[in-house]
Amino acid sequence: MNASFAIGNVNIVNERAGDGLLRGYNVVVDGKGTITAVGPRDTTTIPEGCHRVDGRGKYLLPGLINAHVHLFSDGKPLPELLTGATFQHAVSSVLHSPIGTVLSRRRAQVNARTLLLSGVTTFRTVGDVGYEAVALQRRFDSGKELGARMLASGPLLAITGGHGSPQIAMIGDSPWQARKNTRINIMNGVSAIKIAATGGVTDARKIGDAGRPQMSEEAMAAVCMEAHQAGLLVAAHAQSAQGVTMALRAGVDTIEHGCTMNDEIVDLFHDNPLSLRGWSALIPTLSAALPLVKLDQDVTGVSDIVIANAHIAVDEMIQGIHDAKAHGIAIGMGTDTGMTLVTQYNSWRELALLQRFGGLTPIEAIHAATRENARILGLDGITGQIGKGFSADMLLLAENPLLDWGSFVHPELVVTRGTVLKNPRVQRFDDIDTELDAMLV
Repeated sequence: MNASFAIGNVNIVNERAGDGLLRGYNVVVDGKGTITAVGPRDTTTIPEGCHRVDGRGKYLLPGLINAHVHLFSDGKPLPELLTGATFQHAVSSVLHSPIGTVLSRRRAQVNARTLLLSGVTTFRTVGDVGYEAVALQRRFDSGKELGARMLASGPLLAITGGHGSPQIAMIGDSPWQARKNTRINIMNGVSAIKIAATGGVTDARKIGDAGRPQMSEEAMAAVCMEAHQAGLLVAAHAQSAQGVTMALRAGVDTIEHGCTMNDEIVDLFHDNPLSLRGWSALIPTLSAALPLVKLDQDVTGVSDIVIANAHIAVDEMIQGIHDAKAHGIAIGMGTDTGMTLVTQYNSWRELALLQRFGGLTPIEAIHAATRENARILGLDGITGQIGKGFSADMLLLAENPLLDWGSFVHPELVVTRGTVLKNPRVQRFDDIDTELDAMLV
């Protein structure tokens, strides 16, 4: 059990406040890690014996929620050996060997710790080598190891030669095979399901692969039916209007990446009868796509084909964000951590990109990464906001994040389920950060 504590006289970042800030508030947390009181310091008493943290002049917000994470890499540029077609089966054999399994578990543990120390107190994996993230979630949930709140997908579901296959995917080329693979994942304890509805950017073999439909609508519907019967949400990698439409018709709950929206797509996001809750949400991932088109090829290390596909995907994704905002569609936050130049500690950069390229205001971007992501992932009422009865998943910053995204770089405190981590620090890659900084200038 944790010790009870309170953060006093702090400014709380809250989208329901006029300027996004509730000033001079006290937040009280009990020994079970639950917030028991939130209110103005003049009317909210801090109990005797409760450890006090001075929040004067500082800024408190819910811990970030990253809805699109991979734990198999730290974000350094992925070599073509891992993404190209020539050695894909050899790489897959190594990854799924006994030694590969051990290494995957260790990488997952290290990367999950980095996410937490950077202020991400909840995340969802959407494509794992095996079930290393499932095992990690169990340790975190049981208290055997300190960690963030997790949803773990296990291997994503794809077709032969499809996006993510065979390295991080289970292959199914018929509705029955897709349903069977869903059952296998569920049997192994996953808490989320991910499918590859279309081709992707990083493993594209020719121009136009990104967004080309892959899994059939019937197969995706079989996956969704099986997952929803188990109460699990389904995420779909989809990067074209055709692919997104097919995935939404099949009943997926979140579209990862996205596209320019037409009337049918807008309607399906709002009213999706085959989805688990009757509606679907958009999780853009600008952090993964933009560096491939904004930075020099000698920095990213990707091929001309990947760059050409990245341009297609970026334009679609950015327009999709604007369309979603204009039509009141739920927009969450995900970064695609582990992909080239998407480090585990830079989730905050997605907020800056959503503002600059997606047209969200700073408070809207923070809302997407906290309260809205909690709702999208089915965790509303548990985390995602600073309120009485919610888990104490919080982030204390020295500067106002509504004015300076850089305030996220060095948090003063990260609180996960009531456990306080003071002055958390992560291993940073200065060369990558320098390049990413230039994108925001």
